[in-house]
This record gives sequence, C-alpha cells and structure tokens, in this order.
Amino acid sequence: MRTLILGLGNPILTDDAVGIEIAQRIGEENPDLEVVETSEVGLALLDYIVGYDKLIIVDSIKTEKGSPGELYRMELGDFKASTDLSFSHGVDIASAFKVGEGLRFKMPRYVSIYAVEIKDNSTFGQGCTAQVKQRIPFIARQIMREEKL
Repeated sequence: MRTLILGLGNPILTDDAVGIEIAQRIGEENPDLEVVETSEVGLALLDYIVGYDKLIIVDSIKTEKGSPGELYRMELGDFKASTDLSFSHGVDIASAFKVGEGLRFKMPRYVSIYAVEIKDNSTFGQGCTAQVKQRIPFIARQIMREEKL
C-alpha cells in the first residue's frame, strides 16, 4: 500500500509548523515512507496526494478549548465538502477530495487526519512554543502506533 505522510503548516509561524515537524519526525523513524511537508492548501494539495492508497495528514488546529499539544484524530467524513467551489484558494480538504474524485483522479482510499491543538500561530518565529514542542515526539509515536507504521 502506497502511503503518504503529509505535514501541513507554515514553518515561520511558531506552532503552525507542528504538522511539518511531526511529519519530519515520522519520516526520520520510517525512512521508507514518503513524507511531504507543505504550506499549500485547497486544490494545490491534489498535486501531492493523487496516486496514493493511504494518506495521513498532520496539521495544527486552534480551538482554544483543548490544551496545547493535544492530539485530535479525524477522518475525511468529519468534514463537509463545500458546494461552492468558485474560489480554488479557499477550498477545504473535503472539497478538494470531491473535485479530485469528480475529475476521476486516483484518490487515496484511506485518509486519516491528525490535528494538534496549538497555542500560537500568529507570531513570526521558527520552532514551536515549548508546550507544543515537548509533545512532538509523543504525538509522532502515537500516530505511528495508530497507523501501524
């Protein structure tokens, strides 16, 4: 099964880089896995994910209800695809999948989405805040265990 680990985020906006850092950690411990890190969103993600059987997305989330470093596991079905696809730059992942399927691209059959609660995604700076950074090794191991990597 061809698997892609897709780490999303912006490496210069502190905690927003957590998805990228976790993807890198998973890649270091599993050198045979394909890992992509990007700050792209929406339809641009199709360039990365088409052709894979399994997709594991790691990204940040700021709900302000959880603790920084808390991990949430979701699936594509947890997101509702938009019916308004008039602006490609504003398309969410569920809508991007809908477009890919509509174009008959070979889309991943298995999709897991992991979101890490963050504290700060608006301060310019490389590296996550201490609360989030200390959880990265644990989160990477948890994702590998859940996904049997």
